[in-house]
Amino acid sequence: MVALTSSCSLVLVLLALGPLTAVAAQLRVFNIRASGLPSDLLGITDGYVEVSCGPTYLGETSVRHNDANPWWDEEFRDSSALPNDVLRLTVHDHDTFLDDLLGTCQRPIKVGTYSHDCYLDEGTLSYSYTLA
Repeated sequence: MVALTSSCSLVLVLLALGPLTAVAAQLRVFNIRASGLPSDLLGITDGYVEVSCGPTYLGETSVRHNDANPWWDEEFRDSSALPNDVLRLTVHDHDTFLDDLLGTCQRPIKVGTYSHDCYLDEGTLSYSYTLA
């Protein structure tokens, strides 16, 4: 009878744990900076970055006016991120009527802390992230 009770308990534990196979983790994106962003007819780039992970839009940085080498203080967090979700950072030049797309960086995320450089058509975007 003890063996039967242990087997039943094990089955109940396994059934309860089954849905936990894809556990969300805490994502933090930080240290976003660019260098060598281009100039246009209106002057030096007024850059900002949109950040998303998988289907979740995390927000955008502030606009850094007239700065070809901006550094943004903002951090972005996502508590629903999963390993292998695609982290996407899209760089824009803010203009009065229509913002220009300067480039997109994207890569699957993995557990740990990483720093990456992404080469745009003109310039480089660098960022770090932690997935815990």
